[in-house]
Amino acid sequence: MIEKILLPIGDIIKEIRKDKQMTLKILSEKSGVSKAMLSQIESAKVNPTISTVWKIATGLDVEINELTRVVSVKPRNFTLTKSDEIIIPDPLEGEKGIQIKDLTSLDMVEDVEIFLMTFEKGSKLNSEPHFAGTEEFITLLEGTITVTAGGNVIQMDKGDFLSYHSDIEHSIENTGENKALVHLVVQYKNKKKY
Repeated sequence: MIEKILLPIGDIIKEIRKDKQMTLKILSEKSGVSKAMLSQIESAKVNPTISTVWKIATGLDVEINELTRVVSVKPRNFTLTKSDEIIIPDPLEGEKGIQIKDLTSLDMVEDVEIFLMTFEKGSKLNSEPHFAGTEEFITLLEGTITVTAGGNVIQMDKGDFLSYHSDIEHSIENTGENKALVHLVVQYKNKKKY
C-alpha cells in the first residue's frame, strides 16, 4: 500500500522561488514577509501562520494550495521476524564452536545483514574480503573477543562497539575464558569486489 505524505512547506516555497528566479530579498519585497522569516521558513526552523503563507503565495504569484503538496511514498518499513523464523545456518566447515543466527529479513539482504553469533571459548571465524566498501559493526553482548581486520587487531570486552571495513580479510576470535555473544551488522556499500 502506498502512503501519502505532506512535503515541507519551506521546501516548496524555495523550489517555486528558485523556479521564478527570485531572491529572498525580492520575495520579501513582494510578499511583505521579512527576508529573515522567509529564510527560517525555507530551512524549516519555523512553521508559518496561515496569513504568512497567504502573503508568500501572493508574493510568488501562486494559489495558496500550490504551497501544500502531497506525494506518494513507499510504506515505511516495520518488519518483525519471529524467533521461530530466524535462520540458523548449518555449522561452517572448519569453524567449530560457532553458532550463527541470521536475523535479516528478505527485503534487507541486498543492503544489510544482521547476525547474532555465539562463540565457544577458543573458536575463531575467518572471513574473506566482502564487496568493496562493506563495513561491519559489532556489539559484544557477552565475553571477550579479538577482532582482526587487515593490520588492525583489537580486543573487545562486554558492551564494546566496533566498526570496521570488512572488504579485507578479517576475523573474530573468542579470546576470553567464557562463551562470547556477538551482535554483528554487515552493511554493503556496493556489490563490486576489488
